[in-house]
Amino acid sequence: MNEVVKFHATVSSVRLEYLPPVILAIAEKRSLGAVLKTIIDIVARQPQVGLARLWLKDSGRACPICSIGEASKDVSLHLRASAGTPLSQADWSGLDGTFHRLPLEGGLKISHIATTGESIRIHNFFHTPPGQRQWIRYPEWARQEGLISFAGHPVVFQGEILGVLAVFRRAEADDDCFAWLKLMANTAAVAIANARAFEENEALRHQLEQERDYLREEVVHAGSFGEILGNSPALERVLRQVEMVASTDANVLVLGESGVGKELVARAIHQRSPRSAKALVKVNCGSIPRELFESEFFGHVRGSFTGAVRDRVGRFQLADGGTLFLDEVGEIPVELQSKLLRVLQEGEFERVGDERTRRVNVRLVAATNRDLRKEVDAGRFRLDLFYRLGVFPLEVPPLRDRREDIPALVAHFVRSACQRFHLPPSRVSEREMELAQNYDWPGNVRELQNVVERAVIVSRGGNLNLELPTTGASAPVPRTQASSQAVIPELQWREMERSNILAAMRAANFRISGSGGAADLLGINPGTLASRLKALGINKHDLKA
Repeated sequence: MNEVVKFHATVSSVRLEYLPPVILAIAEKRSLGAVLKTIIDIVARQPQVGLARLWLKDSGRACPICSIGEASKDVSLHLRASAGTPLSQADWSGLDGTFHRLPLEGGLKISHIATTGESIRIHNFFHTPPGQRQWIRYPEWARQEGLISFAGHPVVFQGEILGVLAVFRRAEADDDCFAWLKLMANTAAVAIANARAFEENEALRHQLEQERDYLREEVVHAGSFGEILGNSPALERVLRQVEMVASTDANVLVLGESGVGKELVARAIHQRSPRSAKALVKVNCGSIPRELFESEFFGHVRGSFTGAVRDRVGRFQLADGGTLFLDEVGEIPVELQSKLLRVLQEGEFERVGDERTRRVNVRLVAATNRDLRKEVDAGRFRLDLFYRLGVFPLEVPPLRDRREDIPALVAHFVRSACQRFHLPPSRVSEREMELAQNYDWPGNVRELQNVVERAVIVSRGGNLNLELPTTGASAPVPRTQASSQAVIPELQWREMERSNILAAMRAANFRISGSGGAADLLGINPGTLASRLKALGINKHDLKA
């Protein structure tokens, strides 16, 4: 960089009319780091300046050096720019030395300038009047480096002290030098404020881009089950309830087994609501590590915990004005449920590590396949939160209760899979469709989609073979036979199915797949068996009981 300002060798020849090019050089920089470096380099190059430094008043979390460790929220002075020409082997460009962080209280001259807004000038360290002797902390260091005087000004923007600009000189700090440094401090204040505003705008733009990318991703996955297809009485009853509640702001609790399409119901509620122009933001509570729940919901500020390298917007803030869908809401830890209740009641929250209270206006749709009443009785779910979530409970029927919808779903998933996998159209025979309608589908619509997609890949454009079981726990029963046989109540049938699967698992020594595995004994696919284990609530304790 070419020298912007030229001075004569004597201090008294400092010419203030050369400041406009200096101001222009500083204004060209946009990032705060570049602004600070430009300022300090210009000051340090002036005649007789041995050392120039600039401190900013901020919390440790805003300081690039302090934020690497366990940064404090307390405000103090942080050295952000330094340059000079030492006579010794010292490095005066470093920022992480003894004087990197200065308390606002403590009797230091830099602290005094930052807290009072008063400038300090020491004409000569070695001929100092009694009133200034307390500011000279290391006279021997000054003597070794040939430093004679000190001048420091507060950096003030719109009445707020941002920091301190100071110089140590190898000549006395005369009036011209003192006045020029004052103008530089004022110039620095404007440049720092502008750089911070620009960085905040950049951060906001980055946040909006993140929100855009999130919403794009949601759009891509929005149709994972396609539209809500079917015209069975059970499904039509659900859709009538959706129409009733969608136009309100009532919180909705969507109940149903895993894989029935609870998220699609949440989307239908949002799309038919006055909030449809805003975002529908999804949180899968079952996939969030316990220690990150609060950050995921409410966001965090940089440095609030290990790994928080930048500010993060929480899902509540993303959903402001729209709808927040909490899937698997029963997985939320009890200790966080009170904070969730506060947001629902008062519309207020704080980011992790932030003291600022934020307000949001969010409509909540929650979903679970758990019995929350039992969770309340077991002490794992707050009763007041249960009532707050369940203003309008809505139960999505399992696929076995709406078998009339299976042909439409199969046709939709076949078309989607062929298009996505770039395969020729596949055909579904009447026999395969009848088998699909007779099968119980313990994994519901999700299992049906997986089975169809696997069959499409295997068929390569031919006739689909859904590979559904013909023997074992959930073997399809022909309708012509079922009408002439005794009817088994649903609860008894499910218990028989559960007992049969448990017996198969024990016989296979708890192996699901492979030759002689439980799926092989039952005559079903391992993936299907895994889905049934989950749907029937069979866990490791049940298997070894």
